[in-house]
Amino acid sequence: MSKIHSTAVIENGAKLGADVEVGPYCYIGPGVTLGDGVTLKPHVVVDGRTTIGAQTRIYSFASLGEGPQVKGHDDATTTLVIGSNNEIREHVTMHLGSKDGRQQTIIGDNNMFMVGAHIAHDCIVGNNVTFANNATIGGHVTVGNNVNLGGLCAVHQWSRIGDYSFVGGMAGLEGDLIPYGSCKANRAYLNGLNLVGMKRGGMERETINTLRACFKTLFSQGGLFQERVEEAAELYTGSDEAMSLVTFIRESKSRSICMPKIERGG
Repeated sequence: MSKIHSTAVIENGAKLGADVEVGPYCYIGPGVTLGDGVTLKPHVVVDGRTTIGAQTRIYSFASLGEGPQVKGHDDATTTLVIGSNNEIREHVTMHLGSKDGRQQTIIGDNNMFMVGAHIAHDCIVGNNVTFANNATIGGHVTVGNNVNLGGLCAVHQWSRIGDYSFVGGMAGLEGDLIPYGSCKANRAYLNGLNLVGMKRGGMERETINTLRACFKTLFSQGGLFQERVEEAAELYTGSDEAMSLVTFIRESKSRSICMPKIERGG
């Protein structure tokens, strides 16, 4: 049975599944759909054409489904789709897609968005992702599966973040981060692979060792980068994980690849 507090405002047209809980002073707009077992703590705002999957929990002062921060936007036809079993903590913001973008912001399943995280318009976030406090991604960013974004990090518009990667706290990521990669610093540079994340994800030691070898081939300082990409494609064609690195790099178009810091001799 659903539990709706008497002070909550639920507009005509909103659709609520079974066993939904809506706390005091929440607002649910007319275009909103809440799946079964969704919980809204006090003072949550859900507006726009927003769909939230089953068992997602949303905490106080989160704002989901408002229009994107784009001048002249008309949000009448754009959407926000949030998957199931997400944990969306206090003051998180997630915006609708933009009319000139893909017109849809998409969030997967089983994610954790800590206090103050921000998902801008037209982003795609995969599954099993963690945004630490105040992690921010700009418009049109794509985040893969099993990714961790550190506190106060910021990701530039149109960037791509590959599966199992890690963005360090306070890092400013301006380019694409390869799958399994780890980056850090104020202007983020690639500082290796996300070994901790891969181990936690249950990846086999042999696979991790293959990825480390592929990483060394790709990001050594000898020869041209494109030549190293083609060399890696030949050496590791039997590894799906290694080839995902190669494919990710080959598909890089909007942003440059986040690269290791070049060590210069005395």
